[in-house]
Amino acid sequence: MTNHLKLALIAATVSLLAPPAQAHRAWLLPSATVLSGSDLWVTVDGAISNDLFYFEHNPLPLDKLAIEGPDGKAVTPENLAKGRFRSTVDFKLAQPGTYKLSLTHQGLFASYKLDGENKRWRGKPDELAKAIPAKATDVKVTENRSRIETFVTSGKPSSDTLKPTGTGLEMIPVTHPNNLAVGEKATFRLVLDGKPAGNVAVEIVPGGIRYRDTLNDSKATTDETGTFSITFPEPGYYWMKASVQDDKSTIKDAQQRRSTYITTVEVLPQ
Repeated sequence: MTNHLKLALIAATVSLLAPPAQAHRAWLLPSATVLSGSDLWVTVDGAISNDLFYFEHNPLPLDKLAIEGPDGKAVTPENLAKGRFRSTVDFKLAQPGTYKLSLTHQGLFASYKLDGENKRWRGKPDELAKAIPAKATDVKVTENRSRIETFVTSGKPSSDTLKPTGTGLEMIPVTHPNNLAVGEKATFRLVLDGKPAGNVAVEIVPGGIRYRDTLNDSKATTDETGTFSITFPEPGYYWMKASVQDDKSTIKDAQQRRSTYITTVEVLPQ
């Protein structure tokens, strides 16, 4: 067998063993989710990548990251930086309890025809009127709302920050997100505009995709109350995502709305 043929066979084998191609995933990753002691700090990475949690595509901008402290007040992030593959920010845990980190986005996607050609546009709601030409036809507008979250606890977990805002797709943890352990059932509830989001598919993917041959993802579906449960098989960070599409956009001229929720949770050994 020639060296060229050997190399070709090796390349083919590697391609077969590689995990299936996936859409880019956006995520937040705290350096720790459960801490105790004094003078506590956490660094948060934000990125968009194929592999979880590996920096290889684009940074996730964190300039609009909202951090809610255990008392409900905003915590100011520090040392914001944006690199080629990731963004980072630090924040101090000045009081005990659970902190919620949220990154929200609202935008529009439009498709239309102009002089017989198909056109596309993305932008903010207040830009729509000027962006679509008056003589455009077959105009279809979709509102996109997304919420990316993670949670960090100093000392004893608290629950005030777990309350939903009532806007878009959100998760209400029944099991505290910083009290997850291998082999124990964890329960969560999804709500859309504050109401139970039933029959919604949830994708759960463990980190470390780069170092295994399969995605190892699992699926769950919410019941009529928006509730779903999962028993995590291994310790580590997990990425969870759910999406809902409906026609209940509050944006004028938007026929559809797509709401997405993403969270990163850490599962610890028993």
